[in-house]
Amino acid sequence: MRDADHEPSAGVPDEHPDHNHPDHSELGPMDARVRALESILVDKGYVQREALDEIVEAYETRIGPHGGARVVARAWTDPDYAARLAADATSAVAELGLGGRQGEHMVAVFDDAGTHHLVVCTLCSCYPWAVLGIPPAWYKSSAYRARAVFEPRAVLADFGTVLPDDTRIRVWDSTAEIRYLVVPRRPAGTEGWDAERLAELVTRDAMIGVRLADEPAAVGARS
Repeated sequence: MRDADHEPSAGVPDEHPDHNHPDHSELGPMDARVRALESILVDKGYVQREALDEIVEAYETRIGPHGGARVVARAWTDPDYAARLAADATSAVAELGLGGRQGEHMVAVFDDAGTHHLVVCTLCSCYPWAVLGIPPAWYKSSAYRARAVFEPRAVLADFGTVLPDDTRIRVWDSTAEIRYLVVPRRPAGTEGWDAERLAELVTRDAMIGVRLADEPAAVGARS
């Protein structure tokens, strides 16, 4: 059986004395539970608040989909790197200073003219946090986890991704040991673009596989 990523227990009380976060009244139910759990762990000496703050700051500022976008853009512009990414994604992403916990392996799957890849975790919400940042809420939903397997084309359509009927859709089920990264097809009209500019076209959703990479016009629209 695979390890699971768990949400905070429903048994955690909504309030707990916390001198640094004394007022939970303005927090939503889940945020209040997280704060309460944090307070319990700190009070019992299991974790240091400074360490928790550093982890949160890392995911909010240093770790996120921009890391994965750099990986994809590098693969688009460097055939040798793309080959290394296909052969051993764990080592290839580490070249860019990215990577997961010990024992967690990355696998990169490449879209092409005839095949589109889609990533899901049917058991829980296993996800390449270190490369894509915090997972979206829909990725953890029961509806996505079930429908991505049984009707992937309909799921893609829900995200506005309509593929030709003859495109093969491959669904990859993440586990606690193996996490997948979709390398979408490079958009047409980007010849001569450098990796930094190309990375702006690569979204989190494209690296999960529910959308395609953005078209070049999207960069101008966002600037």
